[in-house]
Amino acid sequence: MDEPLIRYKGVEIHQQDLCVLSEVNLELHKGEFVYLIGKVGSGKTSLLKTFYGELDVTAGEAEVLGYDMVHIKRKNIPQLRRKLGIVFQDFQLLIDRNVYDNLAFVLRATGWKNKAEIKDRIEDVLNLVGMSNKGYKLPNELSGGEQQRIVIARAVLNSPGIILADEPTGNLDVETGRAITKLLQDISHSGSLVVMTTHNLQLIREFPGKVYSCASHLMADVTKDYFPVSADSVSGGVETIDKKEI
Repeated sequence: MDEPLIRYKGVEIHQQDLCVLSEVNLELHKGEFVYLIGKVGSGKTSLLKTFYGELDVTAGEAEVLGYDMVHIKRKNIPQLRRKLGIVFQDFQLLIDRNVYDNLAFVLRATGWKNKAEIKDRIEDVLNLVGMSNKGYKLPNELSGGEQQRIVIARAVLNSPGIILADEPTGNLDVETGRAITKLLQDISHSGSLVVMTTHNLQLIREFPGKVYSCASHLMADVTKDYFPVSADSVSGGVETIDKKEI
């Protein structure tokens, strides 16, 4: 098996002076679709934040894409984040510019200079998320589901190894939430590791993956509680997208 993209061993995470999670042990690999579940305040978002350096790892061993998250220097965190795609529940799109300019802004900020290449890449990701005809729209002209598709397009612009999605369906209706989860699962099948926090247990049953539960300051692999056979074999028949599209 490939080297894990995320490897945590005996990790402890604090929010201010409170221990949120302890003894976290994780190995997550390319192409996996992973759910983090648990009640509000159980630590799942805190865990996600340690993956992109927003929250410190207090103890243990922690590696994300080869970066030592226990000893990472502040100046190296932007380098790490450029290799990640992050999907927030509240979209965080720039409301004063259209979809195309939102995406172009990210590409230019991460070193893209050639206008034709920028245009081609934006067209590719908009097509990937089913929004190829929406580049001229302002965010407030889009539905919640459409905005979340644009956020996912933004997250995959630089072909990241890891996509982190914090409650990406939390503000969406049931059908739109299903469509967004399907899109994220398809992206995992193309080779990215996707880690998604959710409260919606029905989505897990419909779109199989690994499942980790956060409760009582501990995290446990509960995949077998949802799927008696392995998640890989359950999800093997799901339609996937072409790896070249990402």
